[in-house]
Amino acid sequence: MQDYNFESAIQRDSGFLSNVQIDLQPLMRLVYMWMGLGLLVTAGVSYLVTSAVYSNPELLSAFATGWIILLVVQLGIVFGLSWAINRISPTMALGLFFVYAATMGVTLGAVFFGITAEPVPGGYAPASEGLWAIAKAFATTAGLFGVMTVIGYTTKIDLSKFGTFLLMALIGLIIASVVNIFMQSTMLDFIISAAGVLIFTALTAYDTQKIKRMAAMPEMRQKSDAMTRLSIMGALTLYLDFINLFMYLLRIFAGNRD
Repeated sequence: MQDYNFESAIQRDSGFLSNVQIDLQPLMRLVYMWMGLGLLVTAGVSYLVTSAVYSNPELLSAFATGWIILLVVQLGIVFGLSWAINRISPTMALGLFFVYAATMGVTLGAVFFGITAEPVPGGYAPASEGLWAIAKAFATTAGLFGVMTVIGYTTKIDLSKFGTFLLMALIGLIIASVVNIFMQSTMLDFIISAAGVLIFTALTAYDTQKIKRMAAMPEMRQKSDAMTRLSIMGALTLYLDFINLFMYLLRIFAGNRD
């Protein structure tokens, strides 16, 4: 089968196919299924990592020295999948997606330990305030993501015109985050977190609509490698929106717990 270029397809079909009745459910079910499984992998790995660090706090020092390697691996998988999605098999692409989800679980496991750990005689114990912050962040993320992905799927407004603005806002967010590594400003950190929540909330609707448009194209009407690849890239995109939204909300809730 000839490789399918998703980006050119988006450019070719810049408007809604509102007059074409196409059942989008099979592909969208795949997107949300892969995303859901990816989140389960992340949750499972993060639980195992957090538990392991509580049992052996020295493991945290290993993460402190190896987080750059972990970050490089994560970025490599994301950019590699985006570049090679048409050059590798759907099975390999799906495997890389789950590897990424697992590495994110390692990152979150260390973050959860840092938020919940409270020194006690002989080691550490989870503090209820930290656990409550994680629970509130997750519940808020699930609610916001659910609402915005429904809006993105059902709205008649063309959200593609906001793409450039969202990209610029995301670049600004990254620059501000890097600057604050050196400034260590609490106020700037809160502003960055609030901006991150707004940006990834909007990106959830934007990306959902983009996936819906691609799913409406004739090439996606039946099961094929192109459909499977789209479902994996769609799942990765929405997974990243969910995780980033969760992380910024967690920074807000954990930074303001009593």
